[in-house]
Amino acid sequence: MRDHASFATQLDSAVGNGIEAAVRLKHRRRLRRLGWERALEPAGNALWAAGDPPPRPGCKLDVLVDGAEAFPAIVEAIGRAREFVHLMGWHVAPHFELVRDERRAVLGEVLAEAAERVDVKVLVWAGAPFPAFHPTRAEVREAVTALTRRTQIHCQPDPREHPFHCHHEKAVIVDGEVAFVGGIDMTDFAGDRYDSSDHPARRRLGWHDVGTRLRGPAIADVDEHFALRWRELSGERIQPAQPPPGAGDHEVQVVRTIAEGMYDAVPRGEFRVLESYVRAIRQAQSFIYLENQFLWSPEIVDLLADKLRDPPTPTFRLLVLLPARANNGQDDTSGQLGILAAADNGAGRLLAVTVRSLSGERDDRLYVHAKVGIVDDRWLTVGSANLNSHSLLNDTEMNVVSTDRRIARATRVRLWSEHLGIDPATLANDNPHDAVDTRFRPIAREQLERLRGGAPPTHRLVELPGVSRRSRRLLGPLVGLVDDG
Repeated sequence: MRDHASFATQLDSAVGNGIEAAVRLKHRRRLRRLGWERALEPAGNALWAAGDPPPRPGCKLDVLVDGAEAFPAIVEAIGRAREFVHLMGWHVAPHFELVRDERRAVLGEVLAEAAERVDVKVLVWAGAPFPAFHPTRAEVREAVTALTRRTQIHCQPDPREHPFHCHHEKAVIVDGEVAFVGGIDMTDFAGDRYDSSDHPARRRLGWHDVGTRLRGPAIADVDEHFALRWRELSGERIQPAQPPPGAGDHEVQVVRTIAEGMYDAVPRGEFRVLESYVRAIRQAQSFIYLENQFLWSPEIVDLLADKLRDPPTPTFRLLVLLPARANNGQDDTSGQLGILAAADNGAGRLLAVTVRSLSGERDDRLYVHAKVGIVDDRWLTVGSANLNSHSLLNDTEMNVVSTDRRIARATRVRLWSEHLGIDPATLANDNPHDAVDTRFRPIAREQLERLRGGAPPTHRLVELPGVSRRSRRLLGPLVGLVDDG
């Protein structure tokens, strides 16, 4: 029986490896045909993506962790708008409450009030053309009608997508003076995006997410993308915001994914989110930290596996925070974690964890929806792009990138302190590998054992198993071969 199981596992892995090789070849041929193979093989050692827009000095970038911090900041900025509000989202819910204390603010009301005095334009994905997927076209039409009825809000649903893909970016630009770029949707569709960083158990799905607030010249790059999409959808030309004066000392680059054939102005597409990750991971020396909803891009996993097999330093660590159960693609992620675990081969360089909502002994699922990458405390990206081929090759996405060591380190410490449940000052003197080995790993492993044994949780953090089931090892590559472009 054991021999049969071993043979089946080996066969499954062999077939899975073969399919993944076909997926990688398919992606490489596509990018070569489009003149974008440099996204997989970037030249030079720069951490910045090549081409336009370049990194912009003179910016101020604030990382906003979880909805309870991000949403009130967006409401405040919209409330001060003097000229315009431009909003891009995967889905927006007019009834969504952005502020939930005594000041209570509802998205539809906030935008309608702003539209009485300034120009308010909203871009949303038109929804899935096949009713098996959500939001459907009909669900989006209903939301757009509710948002715009008896208001001055202008909203354009964007139906330009390749099959199985969508417009996924999330950004708000106000007056060309402040922009919010990140991964947080203003909706409760498929989960309420509002949650605080202490993530109490509320007997419903919790939500961990990250966004940014951007000031300075890079705002013009965000708004230029909005203007491009609005022009091609509506025929109306709007003047994108002019680069504002310097607002800080951060250098920030805006990077995008746009599939080919989506917009006339970008006929061959753009794949600089992928290029940014490839550049940073290849140059990693001491650690890589990833928070993401998915981890099933074979190109990214290959690079991570290479780092684990041939670490650049003896203390190199890869820490990955993922949801316990993704709303789709879970089979894919599980298979890729198995590849990373095999590459690590018990060396202890890899740790994959998740988090849950917790109040005393009461726990609920906490969905990790953030899209954050930090490398060596010298490279940071936050945005809408998941680490799957949808986001890196097909969906419309936007990330911001910074190589400012101060903000990269501060963001890591902030996020790690949240997940460990300790004060940031406690982590201030820890080397990243020490924090992984002496803080994350013991807690996460103990909580996994408690979970397996049916004992109540005592911490929010828990380790993810790194060995996939046979079906998961095979199913993920099959999905990638069919719909990853």
